Amino acid sequence: MKFDLVDQILEQEEGRIVTIKQVTQAEEYLRDHFPSFPILPGVMMLEAMVQAASKLCSKKGERLVLGEVKAVKYGAMVKPGERLKVEVTIVKKNDDGSVSLKGIGTVLKNDTEKTQTAVAGRFTIRPVRMS
Repeated sequence: MKFDLVDQILEQEEGRIVTIKQVTQAEEYLRDHFPSFPILPGVMMLEAMVQAASKLCSKKGERLVLGEVKAVKYGAMVKPGERLKVEVTIVKKNDDGSVSLKGIGTVLKNDTEKTQTAVAGRFTIRPVRMS
C-alpha cells in the first residue's frame, strides 16, 4: 500500500523544502485511527517529513528510505479538514550517502491563522540497500 503524504510543494530551494498534506475524511487509515475521533497518526506525520525530504534529496529518481529517527516530539493533532505543513531542512550530507535533516510539521486549521506544532524532530534518510 502506498501513501502519498505530499499533496503540494509550496517552496523548494537548496537544502530546504516546504510541503502541504491536506487531510481528508477519505484517508484510508482514518477508518481505524480512531473511528469515532479520526486523527492523522503520528507515524504518518513522520512519513510526511520523510517523503518531503526524499523529494528534496533524491537524485534522478533515486529511492530513499528512513534510516534513523532522533528526538521526535508530537504535539497538536491533525484532523480531517486540516492541513499539515511540513518544512524540512538539510543539516548534513554524510559520507555514506545518507542525509541528516530536521523537520517540523505544523497544523493549519481552516478557521484560524494560528498554527500549532504537530511533529518536530531530526532524522536521517539513506539510499535503499538491496543486499
